[in-house]
Amino acid sequence: MNMQVAKNTVVTLDYSVADPDGELVDPGKDPLVYLHGGYDDIFPMIEEAVQGKKVGESVVVKMQPDDAFGEYDAELVQIEPRKNFPEELQVGMQFEGMPEGGDEDEVLIYRVTEIADDKVVLDGNHPLAGMALVFTCTVTAVRPASAEEIEHGHVHGADGCEDEEDDE
Repeated sequence: MNMQVAKNTVVTLDYSVADPDGELVDPGKDPLVYLHGGYDDIFPMIEEAVQGKKVGESVVVKMQPDDAFGEYDAELVQIEPRKNFPEELQVGMQFEGMPEGGDEDEVLIYRVTEIADDKVVLDGNHPLAGMALVFTCTVTAVRPASAEEIEHGHVHGADGCEDEEDDE
């Protein structure tokens, strides 16, 4: 039976992401598995594009920064004293932190973009912020979502829900 992508199906996509010049920015090594139907598991434009598709069908979605990772925000770049960081520090390392004046719900991942003598430059923007992206994907599997997945609004692994902590 060849199911179509529809609300409350679990969809597996093989995908890759390129910039508008065709440079690969994400080769999509691992397939994307998500719950289809407006659960915010995936960008809405991609969800719209694969709606009604069957296994083996492909779509190409061109997204502006607003549709993807947002515009680049210069205010998310911070300069911190070098002494606040571990000795083993390299460009590309990531730290969790709060934007200045942010509240505790607003934890961002900051990437080290530069290390000067006694200063470290951190960037809280997503690496793909400010970029238009071309998302190419092929539907490789579609299955009905379980009642539990629909209730929780996301896909569960083979062993059930991975959000729940096992304290036993």
